[in-house]
Amino acid sequence: MSEKKEQLHTQACKARNHAYSPYSHHKIGAAVLLDNGYVYSGCNVENASYGGTICAERVAVVKAVSETQAPVKIEEICVVSDARDPWPPCGFCRQVIAEFAHPDVKVHVGNLEGIKKTYKLKELLPDAFGPAFLKKY
Repeated sequence: MSEKKEQLHTQACKARNHAYSPYSHHKIGAAVLLDNGYVYSGCNVENASYGGTICAERVAVVKAVSETQAPVKIEEICVVSDARDPWPPCGFCRQVIAEFAHPDVKVHVGNLEGIKKTYKLKELLPDAFGPAFLKKY
């Protein structure tokens, strides 16, 4: 595993430990590497009103946006679950990632043992809806 992937996996695992998941009982962690070299991590935070739940990937992206002065450009992202077969980001998270990432950005998915698979964002969300679709009039 490359040093970058190892760092992202480690950060995602650490974030996972802070998850609040009393309903699904699955702790998820995520870490995003920005093109400026900074890494931001997040964990899932569930809510009794399920719509209020926020996934680890979105927490990490929102933290990056709220804590970075320059425009946010995701270089890579890693998502860690406790499942034997790692879980890729949900559709909502894929859309949020697409807002701040190039279609070729690597999305690593893994479990506590390590990264098990790497996708390009465009594989997970082909023809993503993005800012280019919104025309200014």
